[in-house]
Amino acid sequence: MTRQTHHSFCRLCMGHCGVRVSRDEDGRISKVEPDQEDPFTLGYACFKGMQAPEAHNSSERILRPQKRQPDGSFVAIGIEQALDEIAERLTGIRQQHGPGAIGGYKGGGAFFTSSSLMMLNDWLRALGSPKAFSTVTIDQSAKYVTAGRLGIWPAGRDPFHRGEVFLIVGGNPLVSVSTVGFDTRNPAKRLKQAQARGMKLIVIDPRRTETARAADIFLQPLPGEDAVLLAGMLRLILERGWHDQAFCAQYVGDLETLREQLQPFTLEHVAQRTDVPAGHIVAATELFAKQSRRGAATSATGPDMSPHSNLAEHLVELLNVVCGRFIRAGEEVPNPGALLPRWPRKAEVMPAARWWEQGYQSRFQFGLLDGELPTGSLLDEILEPGPEQLRALFVHGGNPALAMPDLSRTVQALTSLELLVTIDHRMTASAELSHYVLPPTLQYERPDLPMFIYESLLFPEPFTRYTPALVSPPPDSELRDDWYYFWGLAKRLGLQLQYWGQALDMTTAPTTDELLRIAAQHCPVSLEDIARHPHGLVLAGPPVLVEPGDPDSPHRFTTMPPDVAAELAAALDGDHSAPGYAYRLAARRERDALNSACRDLPAIRRRLPGNPAWMNPEDMRAENLREGDRVAVESPWGRLETVARVDENLRRGVISITHGFGGLPGRVDPDRDGVSVNLLTSSVSQRQAINAMPRMSALPVNICKLD
Repeated sequence: MTRQTHHSFCRLCMGHCGVRVSRDEDGRISKVEPDQEDPFTLGYACFKGMQAPEAHNSSERILRPQKRQPDGSFVAIGIEQALDEIAERLTGIRQQHGPGAIGGYKGGGAFFTSSSLMMLNDWLRALGSPKAFSTVTIDQSAKYVTAGRLGIWPAGRDPFHRGEVFLIVGGNPLVSVSTVGFDTRNPAKRLKQAQARGMKLIVIDPRRTETARAADIFLQPLPGEDAVLLAGMLRLILERGWHDQAFCAQYVGDLETLREQLQPFTLEHVAQRTDVPAGHIVAATELFAKQSRRGAATSATGPDMSPHSNLAEHLVELLNVVCGRFIRAGEEVPNPGALLPRWPRKAEVMPAARWWEQGYQSRFQFGLLDGELPTGSLLDEILEPGPEQLRALFVHGGNPALAMPDLSRTVQALTSLELLVTIDHRMTASAELSHYVLPPTLQYERPDLPMFIYESLLFPEPFTRYTPALVSPPPDSELRDDWYYFWGLAKRLGLQLQYWGQALDMTTAPTTDELLRIAAQHCPVSLEDIARHPHGLVLAGPPVLVEPGDPDSPHRFTTMPPDVAAELAAALDGDHSAPGYAYRLAARRERDALNSACRDLPAIRRRLPGNPAWMNPEDMRAENLREGDRVAVESPWGRLETVARVDENLRRGVISITHGFGGLPGRVDPDRDGVSVNLLTSSVSQRQAINAMPRMSALPVNICKLD
């Protein structure tokens, strides 16, 4: 059989791995394998990325728009008919309840499609609705909150490839391929390269993860105690004079207030609360702050999905502030922009802007975070009667039915909508509840660019690449690239759609390449020039250096504003064990799935048949449990059933279950689909201020054996 092989790159996650894609004689995608010649990811691609042929050619793939019938079944209809019917229903909702009754939710499938990654937001803006939500604010929105309360250093943190040390709190980039600041271009090899040049790695995590096993120092606290541990480390730094005193004197406005608020977090108290030996805390802090002069601290979903997430993220960033771990005047900005416009960086503080206190305020008193409302408030928007109650929701490339906390309330909310439309290639839990499912092309059926809105986080240099469409959609299918659905609805609703600031022709649909040209409008070379480099290119040009700051600037980092001080006091007053609950539940990642994505593929199901309750072997013995026993796990908010498995890398007192599994109540086969951790969570209790972030990790739980 004749095979044609082409260079491309995977768009399942932040890794953007270089691959070689083969087509068979019928033009179908037949194989995806790592590109050993790729200078970006150095021959790496993960197992799930190589299963793209299963996704493209799956018999379960949705190939035509689906319309739900009164009995819950679906029938195929034409694309234009589907858009006509959806537009008619939207018109009625808009006329009766206003544009604020229409909203959208964006997931990973949208973020990794560059021709349409902001199309939902642009469509809602044209409609006049502020109701944009995404996975960003149900994941790590504490990072936006921290920037808004602390301030920003425009040049950014010390980059990974220049650092003497790197500290990770609650992240496992060797598996997730996604931790801010870490080099995710073949993460295992990049870490080995960094350590070979002398960089030290510190990892803080309740589980000895794949990344933690490579650490020079590993701290294993109880889940939910990150803020306490970080406060203790900061107190130690200031107490022993390990901070960058010159940097703090010039750029920190309230250092003495910070020092005062940290006083109760003594080494003894912190060691007791976190269950980490005091000597280990001192060693990690000394390595980061005293023995190393350059290198940043970062975090991931561990602290950002746990109690006090906004505080924990704030304290992570304070490690960088008090130790001055930022790119300084005269130093080179590693990636000043490839597709995004370049702008001058100055060595000075952009003051805390607290954006959520300005502009639109929802009826639940939440403001916008990077132009979106917090997803933790989405269920309230749908279920609570009142002005601007959400009645129609567009889901673009996401699966909120499994991503949101409180599964039963999530299903109640989604089924109560007058109109639910999902853009997805498979019948996800969210799609099952939708009135219409609109199928998009898949990644190798469309031209694309990397997810450039986060390009400075993805690439440590001004790198970009282009891939053409390599295969055609399946025969007899009726699919469109994602953006077309928003353009088609905007046309029917009489809206003028803007894309990256440019008005689109609303009579003749653009091509996907035309949209990519708009996205790349600030790139110093053309889309055609980028396409001439199948392995991508680093844009040439003089280095961009950080400019000196204004010596008279009054702006300083705000390390301890009143709301952060109140959160710090609350963290001190109580731990996160609950009376009657012996364990804490910790989130975890799987290498072979990305949240709920990819789990429908046969090869992935064979590797991940379910999501067991992982436990330390001593805890298993204490509970009289054996490998594979059926168990019930209970929290104050719910219950689930799964099987118990041994994880020797997990500390005692912790149970770990992977998120993203399961399905709709009554429609799921636990042996095939696993179980949803969100059965144990609440969408009402213990939400964070500002970003409505629910508690999705460090949950108090019990476990018992089932007959």
